[in-house]
Amino acid sequence: MLKSLTIENYALIDSLNVEWDESLNIITGETGAGKSILLGALGLLLGAKNEGQATKDLERNCVVEATFDIAKLNLEAIFEANDLDYEPEITIRRIITPAGKSRAFIGDMPVQLATLKEIGAHLVDIHSQHQNLILASEEFRTTTLDTLAANDPLMEAYTAQLATLNALRAEERRMHTEFEAARKDEEWLRYTVEEFRAAKLKEGEQAETEQTLATLESADRIGEALTTLRNTLDDEELGALVMLTRSEREFEALGESYPTGAAIAERLKSVVAELKDLSATAADETERIDADPEKLQKLSDRLNTIYSLEMKHRAESYDDLLAKAATFEARLATIDNSDAELKALEARIAEADGECRKAAKALHNSRVEVAKRLEESVVATLRMLGMEDAQFVVEIAEREQYAPLGTDDVAYLFTANRTTKPAAVERIASGGELSRIMLALKALIAERRMLPTVIFDEIDTGVSGRIADAMGDIIARMAETMQIVDITHLPQVASKSGAHFVVYKEEGRSNIRRLAKAERVDEIAKMLSGSEITEAARKQARILLSK
Repeated sequence: MLKSLTIENYALIDSLNVEWDESLNIITGETGAGKSILLGALGLLLGAKNEGQATKDLERNCVVEATFDIAKLNLEAIFEANDLDYEPEITIRRIITPAGKSRAFIGDMPVQLATLKEIGAHLVDIHSQHQNLILASEEFRTTTLDTLAANDPLMEAYTAQLATLNALRAEERRMHTEFEAARKDEEWLRYTVEEFRAAKLKEGEQAETEQTLATLESADRIGEALTTLRNTLDDEELGALVMLTRSEREFEALGESYPTGAAIAERLKSVVAELKDLSATAADETERIDADPEKLQKLSDRLNTIYSLEMKHRAESYDDLLAKAATFEARLATIDNSDAELKALEARIAEADGECRKAAKALHNSRVEVAKRLEESVVATLRMLGMEDAQFVVEIAEREQYAPLGTDDVAYLFTANRTTKPAAVERIASGGELSRIMLALKALIAERRMLPTVIFDEIDTGVSGRIADAMGDIIARMAETMQIVDITHLPQVASKSGAHFVVYKEEGRSNIRRLAKAERVDEIAKMLSGSEITEAARKQARILLSK
């Protein structure tokens, strides 16, 4: 509910503040007084772009601010999604500098215009004459049925099923694209995989082979070095082992008379043991290392195979080569398994399609069930508004393809004459007829769902007399359960019980003020008789106000 609106330095408005009634608010005023400016300022708060120069005084900012009571609108989740603090009463402020720069705030938090627009859509519904064109929107026609049928749970179920189905279909398209791309290279891929399989690469093989090959290539030098070492250690006369063993025995014999000799003998014993082990190792290595040309060639060929694969596949290392081989194997496996994978996915898609079709059918059946009530209600309201022969038909046709709102094509058919066949309302109805149809729909929706503040901007255009009075009654009844702001030129509508504001110009500036009961008589009399108020007009105004 809109509680207050403050506007400073916007277009022809210097400064004004309006405190709104929680039910019906009537706004009247001469053409050009500034009623549309009020709506323009309110539109800025709801996220509209600043078209042109908003500021009248180029020395100060344009500021539009409004307070809303949102306790009954269930907006907590939307505030949380936008990282905003929720309060039952909020203030929205929009500031536009003389340079045209804009800033917006909800409470004390700065917000983007997109956020302002999202939240504003839940606060105020501005219905202008141009909004009658919304009847041409199938989305509006469909959601109206859903509102009357309380289809929110069915719509949520359908949306979830459609999202699942669309995700599976996207996966199917991705797989087809991937498989087709893979199949283009299938012949090369199979050859490459067979080449890798034939190579029988093993973890760490390259480093091990390189080391073995390097050893074999130096076999002669290694053999000479080992022979020299063995001769140095094992020579029967001058070998290090013979001489050190002799010294060990001598010092061991001196142990009793020369205590240090025993320690030297023990250390020599350790050295001799280590050299014997070294000699044994040299003997074993002499046996093992053999300049085998055949083995040398075999290892060289193996390394050439590995190097060739690394160059061919631009591998940065042997591990990289193994990773590429695994990738090729996986790609080939994908091709080999593609038919089975696609078949399994198609089964899941068929199942999801069935569930989605079932959810769409539930929506369709619910809409068909409520369509008759919508027809009867709209026709009843139109007859109240003087269209005795009006026919209003809701036509629902199922289509094969899915859409965000289901599989229904919803059309509203209308005729004002009993002898004329109903046709699409957006093509056949006049401006006045469209206004009455929209009012009937809005009134019906208001009975079923908590709506935000509704602003009717001359929805009564094209009607007069008794019909205008009936239209005013419908608007007044809507205001019993919600807040209505109605901009009107019709005295029959302006006389309905509620707060009455008049927009006027003074010294080139637009202003607005709430009328006292006595002032309403003169305002409505002016609407009846023009600028010169007659006593007869005042009398008629009192009659209208007394109803």
